[in-house]
Amino acid sequence: MRIFLTGATGYIGGAVLDALVRGGHEVTALVRDNQKAARTKARGAHPIVGNLADPESYRAAADAQDGYIHTAYDSTSNGGPSVDRSALDLIIKAAKRRRTAGSKAPKKRFIIYTSGVWVLGPAPEPVTEDAPINPVSLVAWRPEHEQLILRAAGPRLRTIVVRPGIVYGGGHGIVGDLLKSASNGLVRVIGDGNNHWPLVYDRDLADLYARLAADEDATGIYHANDEGDERVNDIVSAIKPHLAVRPDVRHVPIDEARSKMGPYADALALDQVVRSPRARALGWTPTLHSVAGNAARLLDEWRGAAREATQA
Repeated sequence: MRIFLTGATGYIGGAVLDALVRGGHEVTALVRDNQKAARTKARGAHPIVGNLADPESYRAAADAQDGYIHTAYDSTSNGGPSVDRSALDLIIKAAKRRRTAGSKAPKKRFIIYTSGVWVLGPAPEPVTEDAPINPVSLVAWRPEHEQLILRAAGPRLRTIVVRPGIVYGGGHGIVGDLLKSASNGLVRVIGDGNNHWPLVYDRDLADLYARLAADEDATGIYHANDEGDERVNDIVSAIKPHLAVRPDVRHVPIDEARSKMGPYADALALDQVVRSPRARALGWTPTLHSVAGNAARLLDEWRGAAREATQA
């Protein structure tokens, strides 16, 4: 299929790109500059240089696609939610365009939108895709965008919302930051650290996106996490033995964390136990089920990513 992908050089989008290319799809990837275009092309995509905040820069490229996967988020300014909304408006409009006569494309186009489990809010008991939402303030805008996508579904368009857990692997993201802090000798944990983080390995998450793109019956909300139900303290404890010098751990009171980190602190302090039954029903089975159980491997991935960054 011909698939338009945003965020192809980002954490989630990069993994999704690789999965789509392995699946034989023709991927048009929106990137910010020529350097990123070259890297994306080397990975098998057709890059389009544009800016998510400027829909006109990629409007033409978004036409004539069979599917759309939106993983990008513009965090470079305070206008991230409005940029996200304008991108979704364009994608929905492109996806609803009538096909040319005789098209051999799938009967339905699709849109996959990337949200996240933080829209669920506190969830100390297991919750599934049909649970009520109670988003922390950092992502209070996301439910409206989820509904925008879901309401866009129709006879010729299926729409999907993916809510990944905290992504790990490849040395990036929140867990990558934790590994970096531990390697530097000091880990700051927000709150008492007994809260559970829903987690998902980047390659397993990408596999789910590829499955959703290929399954013509897939529609609605899908959670994506490994269901390891790991506490932050357990993750930190598992990392320590694999370091030459064991790091100090400081538990930061939530009020102090808020004063320094703003609403991000509340997101990191969430206690969430999340289930993904709809993804499992598709046959999706994560290959990794634990950060703590794979601490040595993930440290190696983080070190490799750090070396690549210094050589870039």
